[in-house]
Amino acid sequence: MSSDLPSSSFRVGGIELKSRLIVGTGKYKSVAETEAALEAAGADLVTVALRRVNLSERGEGSLMGLLQSGRYKVLPNTAGCYTADEAVRTLRLARELGMGSLVKLEVIGDPKTLYPDNEQTLVAAKMLIAEGFTVLPYCIDDPIVCRKLEELGCAAVMPLAAPIGSGLGIRNPHNLSLIIEQAKVPVIVDAGVGTASDVAVAMELGCDGVLLNTAIAHAKDPVLMASAMKLAVQAGRAAFLAGRMQKQAYANASSPTAGLIE
Repeated sequence: MSSDLPSSSFRVGGIELKSRLIVGTGKYKSVAETEAALEAAGADLVTVALRRVNLSERGEGSLMGLLQSGRYKVLPNTAGCYTADEAVRTLRLARELGMGSLVKLEVIGDPKTLYPDNEQTLVAAKMLIAEGFTVLPYCIDDPIVCRKLEELGCAAVMPLAAPIGSGLGIRNPHNLSLIIEQAKVPVIVDAGVGTASDVAVAMELGCDGVLLNTAIAHAKDPVLMASAMKLAVQAGRAAFLAGRMQKQAYANASSPTAGLIE
């Protein structure tokens, strides 16, 4: 049997992605650092906060210039929106600017925790889907909310691991497992991971992908951390496909007892 890692490609919203790691483009020290981190991460889908970037600045050395270079598929997001109307208007603008119809929906309900507003997220998702958008919604790790978003026609569900930017890692693996068990669309962990082991845990649980930003951008060495995240996705996915051993309460000798020398 081959020891090579399995292919990491998957489909979301009708788009084939070579990497299961989706990377954000905010919080880096410079565009050059952003570019180096994206390259090290191996991501082909990257997300940009439309309300926090200068959309008109597209020259060489600008973030929009990098994103429009053709090297990446761009996922516009609505970070900073607090109502369904704000989010829908923002994504209409993104489509008019040529960013396409694949979008990340984020409607915040609380400025301290940055938890999503479930009601407004559902309202915005319904509106966007009716207008032909392919919606990837950031949501709480609630199986009921995820089921409702899928029933509306979202192309994936993106439950948080922990509050945005907290780096706390997977807080509720049980809920994530329930969401994965019921979902017929990709499940992508979005927000809260802090290091490579968090990414590996998400993938070992059976998540289809991980979206992150701060864990790379705020690392002491963002480029090296981006490489670590890439490897963690690959290792976690391979472990999930391999199937872990069953946990046991007591020890189980690694060596067989037959043929022992007396």
